[in-house]
Amino acid sequence: MLKCCTLAEQVWRGYIQRKKTKIERVKELIALGMVMDPKYLAPSPAEVSLRAAEAFTRVKQQEHEAAYQKAVVAVTNQLREMEGNNMSNTLKSQVRQWFFDSRNATGSFPDYPDEEDGGSAFIFDEKSPQQVLEEIVAKEEEDSSNKPRGKEEQKEKRKPDKKMIDELEEAGLKMHPSAFLSDLEAVDKNFNDFWRSRDETENLSQKHDVELIKEEKRKVVEEEIRVQVDDQMRQELAELKLSVDKEKGSKTKANTKKKKASKSGKKKKKEKDLTADRTLESLCQELVEQGLLKQADNVRLQDYLGDFNYLGTTLRQNDIEPMPSLSDVRQVLSLYAILPLGSPVVHEKAPLIKSILLVGPEGVGKKTLVHAVCQETGATLFDLSPLNTAGKYPGKSGLTMMIHVVFKVARLLQPSVIWIGDAEKMFYKKVPKEEKELDPKRLKKDLPKSLKLIKGEDRVLIIGTTEDPISAEIKSMCKMYNKILLIPRPDYGSRYIMWKELINQKGGEITKALDLSALAKISDGYTPGHMIKAIQSVVTERRVRQQGRRPLTAAEFVAPLARIDPVFQEQEEALKNWYAKTPLGRKRIKAATGKEEEPPPDKGKSAKKGAKKKT
Repeated sequence: MLKCCTLAEQVWRGYIQRKKTKIERVKELIALGMVMDPKYLAPSPAEVSLRAAEAFTRVKQQEHEAAYQKAVVAVTNQLREMEGNNMSNTLKSQVRQWFFDSRNATGSFPDYPDEEDGGSAFIFDEKSPQQVLEEIVAKEEEDSSNKPRGKEEQKEKRKPDKKMIDELEEAGLKMHPSAFLSDLEAVDKNFNDFWRSRDETENLSQKHDVELIKEEKRKVVEEEIRVQVDDQMRQELAELKLSVDKEKGSKTKANTKKKKASKSGKKKKKEKDLTADRTLESLCQELVEQGLLKQADNVRLQDYLGDFNYLGTTLRQNDIEPMPSLSDVRQVLSLYAILPLGSPVVHEKAPLIKSILLVGPEGVGKKTLVHAVCQETGATLFDLSPLNTAGKYPGKSGLTMMIHVVFKVARLLQPSVIWIGDAEKMFYKKVPKEEKELDPKRLKKDLPKSLKLIKGEDRVLIIGTTEDPISAEIKSMCKMYNKILLIPRPDYGSRYIMWKELINQKGGEITKALDLSALAKISDGYTPGHMIKAIQSVVTERRVRQQGRRPLTAAEFVAPLARIDPVFQEQEEALKNWYAKTPLGRKRIKAATGKEEEPPPDKGKSAKKGAKKKT
């Protein structure tokens, strides 16, 4: 009996001591700032009231926005009814006055400015009739003069100044002026000139001002009426010329006809529409049946996990160029693909990028990024991968028809993404025997030519993905793609985040028994695709139900990882060396070190030089 009591006492004391130790350990972690204090996890009363105020503000903003839109429509209609007639009469009288002032100054009635030049708005630009006529004549002379420049002028332009070259080399890299800076400066000037000094003390509810709407919409109504007045005054001017200046009027008409004919002759021929008699619905149905038009997976860019490379600066200080982090890849893809495709304003002002190549080992998430771009921008996805197009649209005419239909539908349903998986197959140095029947180089000539079909106003982007670019012709591939993004293996920080998020997504619980730091350390060289396979084999439905009694441990993931071949350092170095040979890679090396990598010498030339030296 005594032994039982002693044993029970020992068990109880051990339990109490472990509990106290656990509490003390939590307190120590809180003091060190490694764990959040539980009292800060629950929202405070001030935070709750702040969230309620934000929700109330959002509701009020929506109500004020609806009232503002109604007021805009009402004020615009009111301006058309009340001031439209006066605006029209004023414009007509001003244009008539310009007619007779120009005739008195030059002896003949002037030509009415075209709508492209601004119409009557070009007249009232605070200029005299003589100045307006001189500008019209000068512009006509510029349009008509298309003579090639002399050879001496061309040679002078080709030869850059040595002083300028020296200055550029000393200055190093310089940022080009942003295309968006002028808009930002205009908005900032408008704020400083008008809103900064405006007294809003009596407008606590922040409702719209009717007078401001009138000032803004009066310009819109004036522009609408100006277009109508221009049509009427052109007819009136033609009648005046016929009645007063018949001879000069006939000459000017003949000249204008010749100019129009010359302008029309300069226009380029439009490309032939091979499917002019077909509807967009029938073309989409055909592409879906052929498997060329697909639905993008529901993946967001934020689902592409990865952290910054915090050791990048340290590596550069030791003359080691670090690989870009997965977070860098996500950011660059947003700048090159998502923003131009998703925003017409950004696409109009940003540099035109028609094609991007994603290079990286298997499982780094290249395909995920393609689908993420489509989901973020609402883009239509087309698949022109060599393996997907094999056996479809046979023959040369069929190939021409396939490319024509894809690009036509892509422009009509823009924004659009044309995905080319296994992009290296299109530019093989030597086609493997097992792939000769598939004809992977089928699109090699026609697809680069079709890039010219993508114009500045088209939000169409070609994205290629490859894990073996070394087997392709580097020159042909670099001509095809404007930008090449090298996606590396995930580093320690990225692997830690991936294990944590992917296990949670599968239903696993992160406890102290699961050492994520050790798991991230031993998984060096493994890609996100490898991690997902290991998690799927371990975190099953049965294992999720057993977590209450037996938490997950890092040792359970070792065996599935051991059965997968990682991406070795040699493979990544081979991709880095390949990227260094591309034009973008050479520019990056030159910007980082100031020295351009020397291309390897040609064996034939070096042998001939050696033979000459011996002789």
